[in-house]
Amino acid sequence: MHATDIDWLKPVAELEPNTPDYEILPLVKPTGFREYDARWLHFGEDAQGCPVSEINLPGVRLLGLGLGTLLHEMGVRPAVVVGHDYRSYSQSIKQALISGLLAAGCEVHDIGLALSPTAYFAQFHLDVPAVAMVTASHNDNGWTGVKMGANAPLTFGPEEMGRLRDIVLDGRARLRGGGRLVVQPGVRQAYIDDLVRRGGRLRRKLKVVCACGNGTAGMFAPDVLRAMGAEVVELHCRPDHSFPHYNPNPEAMQMLRDMARAVKEHEADVALGFDGDGDRCGVVDNEGKEIFADKIGVMIARDLARKHPGARLVADVKSTGLFASDPVLRELGAQTDYYKTGHSYIKRRTTELGALAGFEKSGHFFFRPPLGLGYDDGIVSAIAVLHMLDAAPDKSMAELYRDLPETFATETLKAHCADEEKYRVVEEITAHYQGLTAAGERIGEQRIMDVNTVNGVRFTLEDGTWGLVRASSNMPELVVVCESPVSEQMRDAVLAHITAHLASRDDVGELKG
Repeated sequence: MHATDIDWLKPVAELEPNTPDYEILPLVKPTGFREYDARWLHFGEDAQGCPVSEINLPGVRLLGLGLGTLLHEMGVRPAVVVGHDYRSYSQSIKQALISGLLAAGCEVHDIGLALSPTAYFAQFHLDVPAVAMVTASHNDNGWTGVKMGANAPLTFGPEEMGRLRDIVLDGRARLRGGGRLVVQPGVRQAYIDDLVRRGGRLRRKLKVVCACGNGTAGMFAPDVLRAMGAEVVELHCRPDHSFPHYNPNPEAMQMLRDMARAVKEHEADVALGFDGDGDRCGVVDNEGKEIFADKIGVMIARDLARKHPGARLVADVKSTGLFASDPVLRELGAQTDYYKTGHSYIKRRTTELGALAGFEKSGHFFFRPPLGLGYDDGIVSAIAVLHMLDAAPDKSMAELYRDLPETFATETLKAHCADEEKYRVVEEITAHYQGLTAAGERIGEQRIMDVNTVNGVRFTLEDGTWGLVRASSNMPELVVVCESPVSEQMRDAVLAHITAHLASRDDVGELKG
C-alpha cells in the first residue's frame, strides 16, 4: 500500500497541544530535520505560557515509518538498533518511533535505556546496520530528537537527512509487512565490558571526579572508571530527568565550574564531565582550571602521536589553531585536516581519510582502530585522558596543560537566529568578511589574510588570530569562537568586530556565553 493513499501519513504544519487532532494527526515541523540529526521541541511554552509543540507522538511514528522507508530505498538491510536517554518522555518517543519502524517492515532491536555510543556499539555487537537513538543530548528539557545512521560507524549527514525529510513531509513513506521487535537486555553490560577491556588497568593511582549532570551517563561512566582502577568521586551521577542542578553539557561554564569546585574540594587529579547522552567529555585539571575540549584534543593528540608517529588527525573549524601549529605535533609528523563542525561530519571525515582520531571543540572525539570503533564516545575520550596521565607519572594534568603553547580563546558564544533564517544569515556574514578581505581590512592593525568557508566563515589575521561565525546545526543560533596565539587584546579585537557586525543586524540576537 502506498503512503499517499492514507491521509494520516501526511504531516500537518500546525496543531494545538491537548486537542483531539493533536492526539491522532502527525505534527512534524520541517526545521526539526537538521544537518546530521533531528531535534524538535516536544514540550514547550510560548510567551503567554501556552503549550507549544513542534512534533507529537503520531509525528514520531511517521518519522519511524519514513526512516524505515529510507533504509529500504538505500538498499540497507532494514534492521535498526533503537535506544533512549533518561528524559521523562524519551521512552514514549521511542515507542512511537518503534511502531513506525515496525510498520515499515523493519527488524527493531530495542536496547532500552542507553547512551548514544552504547547504541553505536550495539550496531557492531549485534551486527545490525542501522541505528536510531532517541535523545536531545544537552538540549533543555522539552526537546527531543533522534540520532540516526545506516552504515556503522557513520551517522546521517545532510544528504540522508534531506531525503528523510522529503519522505516524511511529502507523504512518501511506505507501509510494509514483516516488522519484528527484538528486545536486547544485555547490551549495557557488553558495552561496559568492552570499554573496560580497551581501558585496561591504570598503573598510576588517580582520583577522578566523574560529573554527569544527572544525565544518562551516570549509569555507565562511574562503573567503567572504577573498573580501570581509578578512585571515583561521583558528582550528580544519579539520573534525574528534571536536571536539578544544570543541563549535562560539559561545554557550558556552569557545569565546568561545578567540576572545578569538586576537584579542589576533593583534591582530585582530574574531573571528567559527560553530556546527557554520553558522547562528549569535558575536562577540568587538578588545579580547578577548565580546559576547553579542543586543547584537551591537542594534549591527547600529542600522546597518540608519540605512539603513532605521522598520525593523521581531523579537527573541526571551531577548534584551536594548535592542531596545525603545535611544535610537538609537527616534530612527530602529525597532520591535521580542519573540517566542518558536527559529529557526523567529523566521523565521516576521519573514516574517509583513514585518520587515527578526530576532535571537535564541543567535546565529540572520534577514535578509530586500534583505539576505538570510529564513533564519538565520551567514555572512550575519558579513557584517553587517563591513559595520557598514566603515561606521564611525574606530571599533573595542569602541568601537561601548561606544556602547550599559550593561546587566548573565547568560550563558545551563541546568538539567537531563527532556524528558517540562520543559513541565509551566515551566507551574508561570509560575503561581508570576504569583501573586507578583498578590501584589505585591518582588525587591531592586522590584515585579514585568509577566509575558510568550509563551515560558515573562519577568517584569520596576519598574526594567526582568527574568528569564526557559523550556524548551529541543532539549535536556532549562530555560533561564534575567537582565538589568538598573540594576546587577549587581539582575541578581543576580533570578538568586538564580530559582535558589532552581528549587532547591526535585526535578524540576530545578542551574543552570549
